[in-house]
Amino acid sequence: MRKRKNLPEFGKLQVTGAGSRGKSIAKAPDGRVVLLQGAVPGDTVRAQVYKKRKGFYEARVLEVLEPSPHRIAPRCRHFGTCGGCKWQHMAYQEQLRHKAEEVENNLRRIGKVDLPDILPILPAPETFHYRNKMEFSFSCNRWLEPWVVEQGKPLEHRNGLGLHIPGMWDKILDLEECYLQAAPSDHIRLAIRNFALEHGYSFFDPRSQQGLLRTLMIRNTDAGDFMVLIQFGEDDPQRRNPLLDYLVAAFPEIKSLYYVVNQKGNDTLYDLELTCYHGEPHITEVMEDLRFRITPKSFYQTNSRQALELYRVVRRMAGLSGEEWVYDLYTGLGTIAQFVARQARGIVGIEAVPEAIEAARINAKENGIENISFFAGDMKSLFTDAFVAEHGKPDVVITDPPRDGMHKDVVAQLLKLSPSRIVYVSCNSATQARDLALMDETYRVVEVQPVDMFPHTHHVENVVLLQRKAP
Repeated sequence: MRKRKNLPEFGKLQVTGAGSRGKSIAKAPDGRVVLLQGAVPGDTVRAQVYKKRKGFYEARVLEVLEPSPHRIAPRCRHFGTCGGCKWQHMAYQEQLRHKAEEVENNLRRIGKVDLPDILPILPAPETFHYRNKMEFSFSCNRWLEPWVVEQGKPLEHRNGLGLHIPGMWDKILDLEECYLQAAPSDHIRLAIRNFALEHGYSFFDPRSQQGLLRTLMIRNTDAGDFMVLIQFGEDDPQRRNPLLDYLVAAFPEIKSLYYVVNQKGNDTLYDLELTCYHGEPHITEVMEDLRFRITPKSFYQTNSRQALELYRVVRRMAGLSGEEWVYDLYTGLGTIAQFVARQARGIVGIEAVPEAIEAARINAKENGIENISFFAGDMKSLFTDAFVAEHGKPDVVITDPPRDGMHKDVVAQLLKLSPSRIVYVSCNSATQARDLALMDETYRVVEVQPVDMFPHTHHVENVVLLQRKAP
């Protein structure tokens, strides 16, 4: 085996900015960019390179020599090992500044379109306990944090329940606390873990694909109702039912309790039939006077309170008078479509996931919205001339695609239809910028509103209003 060359250690680096995926940026003595884990812009650090790539290094902070004025003490004991929050050591106002800069840089550098003054980023009302959905994994070979290794004590077991170590599909960090989801999420997770340990339940081994307990999903509403879904790797009701009965008795907040037996090679749920063991098959979130049923497979914005502000931005940008025909592309549960429906003549929502469309139809019916139609199908295949001829040409289009952005055929169809306004919601301003560039000849950007949905992470939502240029 060829001996690997030693990777350099940098004795003193000035951290100058924030990079992609929560990393910070410095410059090495040889002029290469250094992407740093564990640094805050403004720090001076000592760092060890762990990857040398063409044109840049990837490195970990070994020591903070001079802390940035924006560095703060992280709240969670697992910070630095867990990948859930990468910026918990950075003051929130500084997080917002870097997110807003990322949006502007992407739109200018990738999109190369004329931009108006970008509106100040909307901060989240809560920076902790803001998520309404968390997914945890069981492991029979949990990741050991450095302080555990340093103790050198023999371990009773290696079972754990928590989150994946970044970049390691089979490594799980056992969590004692998590500040992402509101109580009693921590209590439910720890109670399940402790019950399983006390009763000798086996935790999943992702390599051998064996073990009883596989994954845990916890969802909640702003009103405090909880949904719990446990994924079992074995069909064993004699062990499964006592755990589920314990949860029903111990946590009255759980209004919907599901389980599923999954013996596939992956953890995805969408092709599995789920069983509602206790309570209702859904929980209900309320936004203004609208109610939305949430099922285990539902896509719903994971920050409910900030999603309300996001949807208000979309509704304002759409500028509806009651006369417009509106298409809502990638509609999901139809939340945005229903949010703007009362200001529109009619709404057409399109989504690839049939279960989401079925839920959207139910929600619209329960909300008394009659001027809306939902259709399931692959966007580029469904959103065609024939579909538009049957369901009406849109005056306004709202689009909220996944991180990859819109397919080029969807962009081409939008340009062909040429609605007067397009409201483009994106969780990835880089792919959004790419799509804006494709539409630049026909549309001009008249408003840009970044929205922070996920404090302490590098993720940022962005809403752009496009208006058709005069011929």
